[in-house]
Amino acid sequence: MKVIIINGPNLNLLGKREPEVYGKETFEDYFTLLKSKYPTLALDYYQSNIEGELITKIQEVGFSYDGIILNAAAYTHTSIGIGDAVKAIATPVIEVHISNTFSREDFRHQSYISPNAKGVIIGFGLKSYELALQSLL
Repeated sequence: MKVIIINGPNLNLLGKREPEVYGKETFEDYFTLLKSKYPTLALDYYQSNIEGELITKIQEVGFSYDGIILNAAAYTHTSIGIGDAVKAIATPVIEVHISNTFSREDFRHQSYISPNAKGVIIGFGLKSYELALQSLL
């Protein structure tokens, strides 16, 4: 099974950025741990702060991978383009968020991805990614 995790803006700062919200672990360290827990999976990772690059990656893998775990971060609430890219592909997408977006600012309650995602996992910290992975299995 081939799965990719795609992270959006500012998630490259995990471990440094607002540790009270996002935790102290870097995503790279977490990804290494996740790969060791699921050694039989082909698990890839991509991160960009640029909306168009995220759309390009979704389109690139959206017909050849078995699953996409997508944390579009702030673009979740603003990007019709990312929502449209998710709608246009064949690969199932699980939308994830580290924090509980519904316990935060009102603008974070809207998602342009959710209507086209297979499912949404919110608020379980970095464990949200593993829960998404398990849902694809």
